[in-house]
Amino acid sequence: MKFLSDAEKLNIVKFIHTLVWLIFVVAILYICYSGAFNRVSRLTGYCIGAVVVEGIVILLNKGKCPLTSLAGKYTNTHPIGFDILLPKWLAQYNKAMFSTIFLVGLSLVLWRTIYNVVT
Repeated sequence: MKFLSDAEKLNIVKFIHTLVWLIFVVAILYICYSGAFNRVSRLTGYCIGAVVVEGIVILLNKGKCPLTSLAGKYTNTHPIGFDILLPKWLAQYNKAMFSTIFLVGLSLVLWRTIYNVVT
């Protein structure tokens, strides 16, 4: 029986991490779309909840995704983006960029929700 090398395990974690990242990016963009085009729905709420839970998990893990910690077990070097299949610049500014986009989307959703209730 063949066991996976650390490099192969790291590649698997990178692939999974990238898929999870992509799901959250789609959720964040959907939140923005919902708020911008007044299409707030139950799905918008689920997306907001998922992103908030993700944020809590990252905060509880000292500012890192748990998959980053897992990937770190399979390599001795930890340059920016070692744990995900993203360009280095995007990996470096990922949290700041998508947190900002999320907050803009959330603000739009809240504004639409309040506006729709008042009118």
